Amino acid sequence: MIKIAVASGKGGTGKTFVATNLFYSLLHDNQNAVLVDCDAEAPNAAAFFNTAAAESQEVTQLVPVIDTERCTFCGKCREYCNYNAIFILPPVKIINVIDELCHGCGACSVACEFDAITEKPVPLGNVSRLDIYGNTALIEARSKIGVMSPVPVIKAALRKIDSIADIAVLDSPPGTSCPFIQTVSSADYVILVTEPTPFGLSDLKQSVETLRILEKPFGVIINRSGIGNNKVQDYLLDEGITLLLEIPYSKETARLYSMGRLPVEKDPSLETQLLRVFDTIYEKDGVSDYKR
Repeated sequence: MIKIAVASGKGGTGKTFVATNLFYSLLHDNQNAVLVDCDAEAPNAAAFFNTAAAESQEVTQLVPVIDTERCTFCGKCREYCNYNAIFILPPVKIINVIDELCHGCGACSVACEFDAITEKPVPLGNVSRLDIYGNTALIEARSKIGVMSPVPVIKAALRKIDSIADIAVLDSPPGTSCPFIQTVSSADYVILVTEPTPFGLSDLKQSVETLRILEKPFGVIINRSGIGNNKVQDYLLDEGITLLLEIPYSKETARLYSMGRLPVEKDPSLETQLLRVFDTIYEKDGVSDYKR
């Protein structure tokens, strides 16, 4: 399987716009593709397709349960916890686990010498497989409200895509924090989507620095081209970064997208350009021998 992550340093640049339209273009080109919505805190890729639920799996995490009869209130479990998920007041013999902060690492169980810690499953979210056009083509990660980190849910979603398609388009979470890193780490190539604004350039630089540390090949799509200045293009030229495509600002495109419609359905030229991006990734950057 070939995995292409579509990411951005900030929300609102058009990351999901590119991911959904690229995915549709690949399907329309008779490619065996799957779309994975890894933006587990706000998944919305399914809104642009007529989907039918095929399967849903609950994602859980084991969190500690402390037996206060066995506990000596020594505090070692709290010392081992890097996430401040254990609250303890030894003088009055109070100890509690804050489930929302726990990452399920198991360090507290290792620290406890008195067998006072067991574990219980806590639901984190769901991973759903959705049918599009009669095929299982969309996988959605959706974390529960209040969950501190969607990373375990994203991991579960990524495990679902093995061997079900030739191409996987990963709609990444915005930013450059752990959910972003978890998603792009599994990708063969990353498309960074930005906009020609000061904020777009600033967040693009952060994304580029992160991907260079991860040693991931990447290129850039500039969305809403023409609304700002040319500083993003100048940056890409100075850094030797591949400019994959510029998508001009269009009121009609914005109107269609706000209605839950994919502009690529009405604009064959956009489909052609996105398929050309797909070809460019593999022909110019050489991350795979795959050919359409």
